[in-house]
Amino acid sequence: MILDRELLGLTLTELSRFMESLGEPSYRGKQIYQSIYARRQFNFDEMTDLSKRLRGRLVDTAQISLPCVDKTQTSRDGTRKYLLKLQDGQKIESVFIPEERRETLCISTQVGCPMDCQFCLTALMGFTRNLTAGEIVGQILLILKELEERRKTQFVASRPVNVVLMGMGEPLLNFENVTKALSLMSDPQGLGISSHRITLSTVGLVPKILMLAEAPVVPNLAISLSATTDEVRDRLMPINRKYPIRVLLDACARFPLGVRQRITFEYVLIDGVNDTDADARRLVKLLGQLRSKVNLLPLNLGKEGLRPSNAERVSRFQELLSSRGLSATIRRPRGADIFAACGQLHRAESRLQPVC
Repeated sequence: MILDRELLGLTLTELSRFMESLGEPSYRGKQIYQSIYARRQFNFDEMTDLSKRLRGRLVDTAQISLPCVDKTQTSRDGTRKYLLKLQDGQKIESVFIPEERRETLCISTQVGCPMDCQFCLTALMGFTRNLTAGEIVGQILLILKELEERRKTQFVASRPVNVVLMGMGEPLLNFENVTKALSLMSDPQGLGISSHRITLSTVGLVPKILMLAEAPVVPNLAISLSATTDEVRDRLMPINRKYPIRVLLDACARFPLGVRQRITFEYVLIDGVNDTDADARRLVKLLGQLRSKVNLLPLNLGKEGLRPSNAERVSRFQELLSSRGLSATIRRPRGADIFAACGQLHRAESRLQPVC
């Protein structure tokens, strides 16, 4: 008999096989699957469509291990940052961002990150390990459960949920677990989040981008670009030495897009490094043949030796892109007062109070 089997992260097929291994009908797996992912029931006693006898067996043979909220903080703008503790004691970050028409969850895919991007605070942590599919979707389930409980007392209407894999880690370095998590997220019988509401951000692992294009669930694609020449991007993002800009953009050109879809290019503006008028003009030329849009992100404070571009320069950069037909928006920082950028809460956790 299998003891203490972790159920969080299992697919419908895997749960059905697990129930068969216990001598139960396979359809019990579907009941548990919907209980976990659709109804957000993480205690077997809550699964009242199962017999009392079966619930008792599950208590003895299985577990559903959500991450534990170690520390949390809420910003003046409503952004809520979570420092989550996993079963082995490792910690990751997730962010809830309320917006007028939707709610966005930013989740992590690794403990730390090995990519060493020079403008990213998570890079200072180094890399520990990949997250399991259960640990990835567990972040979403935990936050959604908390939101649902809050709405019951505050009578707040629910809004569509977007998920962005833009937290700690490089998602495509954890390809198997990430693609499994994407399937769990988008399954109508489970979490039921449309793939059109899921965005995966990558530094540009070209072979994995092409593999993602063939995955069972293909999310929106976002590319962390942040430079218009290989010389600058080599310094800022070491992955560029292996997959230079032209190679990366060729892979983007081959990525399948729906009728209304575009690839998002994230561009962190760094004073005196990548924010000149010449950079803006080169960016237009680089992306001119792609169905794309650009998110301009002022650098988050905290990385030594780099400064964010000032507001005037950011506006000028946007104007140059827009005037040449390239869709460009300035992504205003959210939750700056609570260290909401990736890596900030982990590094500043001593400033916050533990909640579990």
